[in-house]
Amino acid sequence: MKKVAAIVAGALLFGCVAGGTMVGVNVAAQRAGLTTAAVQQLPQKNTASGNASAAETKPAETQPATLPANNSTSNSGTKAEAGTNANVAGTNSISAVAKNAMPSVVAITNMVKYRQNGFSIFGDYQSRETEVPASGSGVIIGKNDTELLIVTNNHVVADSSSLSVTFVDDKTINAEIKGTDASSDLAIVAVKLSDIPAETMNQLKIATLGDSEALEVGDRVVAIGNALGYGQSVTTGIISAKNRDIPTQNGTKKALLQTDAAINPGNSGGALLNMQGEVIGINVAKYSYTSVEGMGYSIPSSTAKSVIDNLSALTTREKVSEAERGYLGVQVKTIDKQTAQSFNMPQGVFIYKLTEGSTAQNSGLQPKDIITAVDGQGVTSYDDLASLLSKYKAGETVKVTVQRPNGANYDEVVVDVVLGSSKSSNTNTPQQSSGNSGDSGSSPFDRPQNGSENNPSENPNGNSGSYDNEELWKQFEKFFNQYQR
Repeated sequence: MKKVAAIVAGALLFGCVAGGTMVGVNVAAQRAGLTTAAVQQLPQKNTASGNASAAETKPAETQPATLPANNSTSNSGTKAEAGTNANVAGTNSISAVAKNAMPSVVAITNMVKYRQNGFSIFGDYQSRETEVPASGSGVIIGKNDTELLIVTNNHVVADSSSLSVTFVDDKTINAEIKGTDASSDLAIVAVKLSDIPAETMNQLKIATLGDSEALEVGDRVVAIGNALGYGQSVTTGIISAKNRDIPTQNGTKKALLQTDAAINPGNSGGALLNMQGEVIGINVAKYSYTSVEGMGYSIPSSTAKSVIDNLSALTTREKVSEAERGYLGVQVKTIDKQTAQSFNMPQGVFIYKLTEGSTAQNSGLQPKDIITAVDGQGVTSYDDLASLLSKYKAGETVKVTVQRPNGANYDEVVVDVVLGSSKSSNTNTPQQSSGNSGDSGSSPFDRPQNGSENNPSENPNGNSGSYDNEELWKQFEKFFNQYQR
């Protein structure tokens, strides 16, 4: 018993000494200004990476909900750090990008004339023209002294009878096409500053074009556009691939950005943004097969910039009357995607002869030239060419860019043409076969239909309903063989 009592007494003595020591330490610490909370706020080692930064360990709710700095010009690890910060910020970063970009993205409504042909219930043939709305998106990229400038896709504004733009405050204002480039599928739409109310103008922002060349596969992106015409919506994803070529009905679109951010009908012409809120792409297309998911495409900003600058410098024009309209004084044929691939030639508008007696000063043009642009605005079809020329008067000078055959290759040539009057130079006037050498009466516009000549103004590509596709192709092959380079 004496031994047990001694052990207990020793334990009590040790406990008293230890407790007194701890009390003394706490008192000394408090007098020195140290607290347990201050110790807990010291950075701790991240066992996953071994060298985590303070930003990575700071609680998520204390992170600032502001845009990351633009580090796209860095060639080292700075860009990766910006991406990490964006990931830490989580949904706050995406919402900040969207909130900052919304005032620079618009909805575009294009009223398109649509002709319906058919038979009535009484059996008589009827043809009537109606207007239907088509929806798209656009991005505000600048302004001049009188206009607000918006970039969109060419196919968004093609064939328009009227355009309107809806801004972030739901204010809708009429707009005009300033310039188009069918080959790059870009267009500039202009809204008069005088038509925009001050309260609307105060809410708008001009977007910043970023450097799409600095993007890397896996970088996060945000897409904003007028999906399905319901108004602006936001989707997010990553850059899935760069420099993608995709086939379309109007030809192959080259060097596009691929993203898994949802891009739906109505998103065309909208913005693809990096996590610094910069526009790094103009949304243009998506794969819509039922077996395909998450494959949308955008025109890189680095590719679009030169086209945007060129179109923005043009004078906004309105259509002129038929009596005043100017013409090139040439007979032409569309070189579509199929024809271009089959004959290894550029896509555009093929000149097969100059119009005799035309008042157009077009001696710089030659048969076999393929028109690809007018005043720097790309064309890929007769309809593109006719749409551009509908805004020029006879007597005006235009720069016509053509691809001219040179052996197995083509040279680009720019020719100044003074437009002729419609009576002498109308490209749409049916040309009777003369039987002269080199003509042989086999122009693609001169195929007989029901005993008469086709009117190319109604069928500019010669696509008569009395010919099936195979027959049309044979006709063009026969025609083209007479003009082999």
